[in-house]
Amino acid sequence: MTYSDAIQFLYSLRLFGAKLGLEKTFKLAALAGDPQNPLRFIHVAGTNGKGSTCAMLESIYRAAGLRVGLFTSPHLVGFAERIQINRRFIGESDVVRLVAELRELSFKFGGPAASWPAEAGDPSQDLHPTFFEFITVMALRYFAGQKCDLVVWETGLGGRLDATNIVTPLASVITNIGIEHSEWLGDTFEKIAEEKAGIIKPAVPVITAARPGEGLEVIASEAARKKAPLTVVEPLQAVRPPLDAIDLPLHGPHQRLNAATAAATVRALEGLIPVGDAALRAGLESVRWAGRMQRVQEASGQTLLLDGAHNPAGAEALRVAIEAEFPESRPALIFGVFRDKDSASMCQSLAPLAGRLLLTPIHSDRTEDPARLVSVCREANPRARIEVCASLADALEKTAGDPFVVIAGSLYLIGEAMELLHLAGATAEDEKKLNEWLPKR
Repeated sequence: MTYSDAIQFLYSLRLFGAKLGLEKTFKLAALAGDPQNPLRFIHVAGTNGKGSTCAMLESIYRAAGLRVGLFTSPHLVGFAERIQINRRFIGESDVVRLVAELRELSFKFGGPAASWPAEAGDPSQDLHPTFFEFITVMALRYFAGQKCDLVVWETGLGGRLDATNIVTPLASVITNIGIEHSEWLGDTFEKIAEEKAGIIKPAVPVITAARPGEGLEVIASEAARKKAPLTVVEPLQAVRPPLDAIDLPLHGPHQRLNAATAAATVRALEGLIPVGDAALRAGLESVRWAGRMQRVQEASGQTLLLDGAHNPAGAEALRVAIEAEFPESRPALIFGVFRDKDSASMCQSLAPLAGRLLLTPIHSDRTEDPARLVSVCREANPRARIEVCASLADALEKTAGDPFVVIAGSLYLIGEAMELLHLAGATAEDEKKLNEWLPKR
């Protein structure tokens, strides 16, 4: 098996869609020797800020001298971003080895090996692990083999029935609750909070920045039921010592709240994993997380701001951040979004900031037609010039002379921008499309 073969195999697992449930993940993990058992985890769920909070936790514990695994999704450019140790991506040889090993184990799920994966419509396909279930166990086996001291473990979708929920962590973190993925998680704060609170384990500390009326009550009730100590992070904690004196590379008030959540988690685990003030500060001041309020300074003097604001709450957080940090600016806004998102709300938040708007498709079958966004953007900002672009490359070319450009609307769009701006190496098309799962309930 080559690396290309391994990626193609992972791509073929899209046939099995995204199906919530733990049974197949537990089964594959058991066949793989239950690699989660010797590991220690911090499990992170939430609607927004999961990845940034994970990156901060990883950076803090690495600064404290630990060997830290990091599992996140989706990837921006390459698959290896999802599985890291001390911020080094998993190597191609390890991807090949682990895919080959787990593929052999997956044959035991049923059906003849020669016909695996099953063809579309074959009832035996329900026996097989999905892409996310497969790579969850793949990451566990890698982290165990590499003897990580701690794994920062991000949920994929929801929490209760997400494949990552086969672990018992040292702490459960729920960043916040927003309305997203309603077809799986529910259409109210309470229903979504119930799903995300499913990562809470008996007597395991819970840390959350969820707000009253936006899921906090559900989280608190579940924590009380399971006798799990609860820490609620208040917005004011983001501007109090020691965070008020920390130069955080990830910009915006929402990132300071994520930093407060990460710091509260570290303090909640002080008895198990001591971390000094110097390591906490060093970790936060050196954290890296691409595509989240990421500033790029071009040789021409142009400033680009890349932010994967991919839902209404993310768009609103980006609006607040831009108004706080660039109060006099009227940037060119390049915006692209998936058609299953609440694009109208996102446009209402972001369009008023812009001097001009460039609407672009995303390189995905799920893209919204940018022409459908013109009217809502014009209503939100009647003064701005609005252009529909054929591609992100076209939009970047048209804004080459603008002093300040914001690119937002989807992490997929940010990944494409990183390639076009040479912030990341190019990858094969199948590797990019690993983020494209087919829904299956």
